[in-house]
Amino acid sequence: MTDQLKDSILTPAHLSEHTLLQPAIQAWKIFLHDQGRSPYTIKAFIADLNLLNTFLPSDAAIGDVELQDLEKFTDWLENERGVPCSPKSLSRRITSVKSFFRWLRNGEVLLIDPAEKLVQRSVTSPLPKVLTQSEAETALEKAIAFRTADSPDARPYTLLKLLLETGIKKGECQSIGLNHLSLEDPGNAYVFIRYTNPRYRYKERKIPLSKEWVDTFNEYAEQYEPEERLFPWTARRMEYILQDITEAAGFEKRISFDMCRWTSVLLDMVNGCESEKIRQKLGVSKIQFRDIQRKLRTLALQQGYNLLEESPAQ
Repeated sequence: MTDQLKDSILTPAHLSEHTLLQPAIQAWKIFLHDQGRSPYTIKAFIADLNLLNTFLPSDAAIGDVELQDLEKFTDWLENERGVPCSPKSLSRRITSVKSFFRWLRNGEVLLIDPAEKLVQRSVTSPLPKVLTQSEAETALEKAIAFRTADSPDARPYTLLKLLLETGIKKGECQSIGLNHLSLEDPGNAYVFIRYTNPRYRYKERKIPLSKEWVDTFNEYAEQYEPEERLFPWTARRMEYILQDITEAAGFEKRISFDMCRWTSVLLDMVNGCESEKIRQKLGVSKIQFRDIQRKLRTLALQQGYNLLEESPAQ
């Protein structure tokens, strides 16, 4: 089912171009909730639309709103409201407005989308922090030291090696169940990253695991006997494990889940992995991957790698 068809079906039938803005906002709130959007996303989007509601005349109907009204609104947010509005907040508020009116247009409540030509403000995020190939090797060596100590602990190496091989997010790592691992054939082992929310099913993927990781997992399983989840600890506890590796390696920068994610795919890129395979490994859309690919190329060049020219993700 296309996004346009979904929006059309789920737009409340009682709305019309004569509906005041606030009732339409509340209807959109119900729609976002039914779509499974996070409470934080819904709260932010509705707050953004409530700002628009306070800016426009109190008797303004959704069919009365024009592009110039929305342009004046963004100018007010940026220059006249008297409350600081960061580039990131402005970009999100424009996204909220565009999403709201697109929903109304797709649902045929409005014949014309007044926000369609509203200029989006892009926000340039800083480059992520990564480990160099040498630093990644050092971190793994220190993790092995925990594994072979007098009181052996396979957790640090099992965790770090998994993150550097798969590039998974913190939440994805926490959610891995033992039944998501296919280890019967160590030469073709993989982890299945799954999502319970149907909205994120497109992020599901199978990522290969090395035989070395499988061997380490067997040691780890003997030591800790996990029953359901691969790592039955809080995210904070796993961050402490990465901090232990950081301190053992003597790094000033702190090893984190995000750092391992970016390091994983950066090393994939400099070692010649195809862009499409990197995108699939990350579980992101082609549009999202365009910015990721630009950042990866910049990071690679900063570290002195000579990359072959490759067309950006389509």
